[in-house]
Amino acid sequence: MTAIEFQVTFDAHDPGRQALFWAEALGYRLQPPPGDFTSWDDALDAWGVPPEARNSRSAIVPEEGESGPRVFFQQVPEEKSVKNRVHLDLRVAPGLSGDDRAAAHEEAAERLVAAGATVVRRVPPSQEMGDGSFIVMADPEGNEFCLD
Repeated sequence: MTAIEFQVTFDAHDPGRQALFWAEALGYRLQPPPGDFTSWDDALDAWGVPPEARNSRSAIVPEEGESGPRVFFQQVPEEKSVKNRVHLDLRVAPGLSGDDRAAAHEEAAERLVAAGATVVRRVPPSQEMGDGSFIVMADPEGNEFCLD
């Protein structure tokens, strides 16, 4: 079977802010405007999108030459009400263990807190998980993700 292209979609109150946060978190960039448009404002002007509707969606894509799914943010009116059933694990410490793993987690957590995330809890290594420590975080709108 041929692999299916997919994107990850987040419901959001502020798609622009969420896009900026997740671009920082994932090492992505805002999706550039299409075609010959030099900015999104030019594109939205040409399409007749009123200013009050311009933050209804946003998207981020991998940096040029990198691969990964497009991440799309769509504005919704309702609040997040329960724990996510699906979440992203950001692999910030692949191949590391012990103090090096913990340091990579803390460095990433500091960077993401500065970008608007919050630390929910730190999960230390355990006998059941071996060296599998991780940090549970929430993005600016409360969506949980892990630093793994």
